[in-house]
Amino acid sequence: MGQFSCFHLSFLLIVYSSVRRSSASPFPSFTVSDTSLTHLAVHKHTGDVYIGAVNRIYKLSENLTELRSHLTGPIEDNARCYPPPSVRHCTHKLSPSDNVNRLLLIDYTGNRVVACGSVWQGICQFLRLDNLFKLGEPHHRKEHYLSGAREPDSMTGVIVEQDAEQSKLFIGTSIDGKSEYFPTLSSRKLLKNEESEEMFRLVYQDEFVSSQIKVPSDTLSLHPSFDIYYVYGFVSGGFVYFLTLQLDTQQTLLDATGEKFFTSKIVRMCSKDPEFYSYVEFPIGCTKDGVEYRLIQSAYLSRPGQKLAQELGIPEDEDVLYTVFSQGQKNRSNPPRESVLCLFTLSQINKSIKERIQSCYRGEGKLSLPWLLNKELNCINTVRGPENMVGRRTFLSSVSVNLS
Repeated sequence: MGQFSCFHLSFLLIVYSSVRRSSASPFPSFTVSDTSLTHLAVHKHTGDVYIGAVNRIYKLSENLTELRSHLTGPIEDNARCYPPPSVRHCTHKLSPSDNVNRLLLIDYTGNRVVACGSVWQGICQFLRLDNLFKLGEPHHRKEHYLSGAREPDSMTGVIVEQDAEQSKLFIGTSIDGKSEYFPTLSSRKLLKNEESEEMFRLVYQDEFVSSQIKVPSDTLSLHPSFDIYYVYGFVSGGFVYFLTLQLDTQQTLLDATGEKFFTSKIVRMCSKDPEFYSYVEFPIGCTKDGVEYRLIQSAYLSRPGQKLAQELGIPEDEDVLYTVFSQGQKNRSNPPRESVLCLFTLSQINKSIKERIQSCYRGEGKLSLPWLLNKELNCINTVRGPENMVGRRTFLSSVSVNLS
């Protein structure tokens, strides 16, 4: 496999695999005893390692020597305060609260780290790459609060570079029942100036559409615990992708025992689509020896390396999506211990998505996005079926395709 092929399969594997070493040298390590580690990012040019933790952000050298650390908490807070107490008086009692890092991204255009935590409804800090000096912490506008959920592994983001002055930040997050405050998916302005009033504003918004998707209130009325948990995000070939885990509303309704079933989906949209018309999502999972593995745990996109490429019969420059799934569709928060590592080529995923979208334009099958549309819609046969429907402003959908 390529040197970085297995990032995100587990935290220890990520840390150990990030080091260039000879076969005879021992594994270097980085350990802390007074905090928990949650996220990791590796600088693609320098090899420096940035780690998000509870109440801290760390910078390590390529051989895992600690270079810098930045304190992010505890912070006086109460999860029921909105906006945070620094902006408006909160009637709820405040107490020191751990700031759990929930998002850690390297912004190469801005030469900084974007580190978002759990306190104050999910505000973010901008830290300089070289010494973790805090450049800014926007928290005065509603757009600055990205998520009120407290779980460290239910939010992910993708930066799409545009020019020297600004980029776009795609954020996927669980909402924890707060659909009126937080979209589950949004595209935000990421500006060079940390103090800009436009920082984190939606890329596009008018009276009818905007760069966001919210979980409808009628969905939460029918399924109060419905949420979408974002496991991993990446950019490739003009598209933004997310791997998600969400309540399978149809199967849960059909189950007479009242058990909750979950399904994993891959979400794709055009990176240049400000109105989210190109949004599609598809079920994804694995089957081994007749057993289904449908609970996505982790993922990473990388190139296969020479030996694996030969084994798979693909070019070495092919994007491969490495995924880890747990067995079954139940117990999202405490999944079965049995899991599998599954590999998908991104070209095959895109081919399957394109074929299914085209077949829907021929009137075959149904559009199914029950959590958003609250119903299934018949695919409509169009007079002129385009060769490539991706990005057309006629589609906000989920169409079933087997990516097992």
